Amino acid sequence: MRCLTELAMNEEALVHSVGGPHLRARRIMSLGLSPGARVRMVRRAPLGDPLEFDVSGCLLMLRSEEAAGIVVEG
Repeated sequence: MRCLTELAMNEEALVHSVGGPHLRARRIMSLGLSPGARVRMVRRAPLGDPLEFDVSGCLLMLRSEEAAGIVVEG
């Protein structure tokens, strides 16, 4: 298991858990990044933040600190 920020470009994984402050975790899960969701790293901004992910066909951008609280497997 590793955090979402550790995915390489075009690498896919399944979300295992979403951590962090309660309101942040709730907002992230409402965007589709809930346990069991398939996620793919699309790209990183030139300075490394934010990160872009494909979640069930929708593109989602997260800050590195938000993505660090999401544990993935695979």
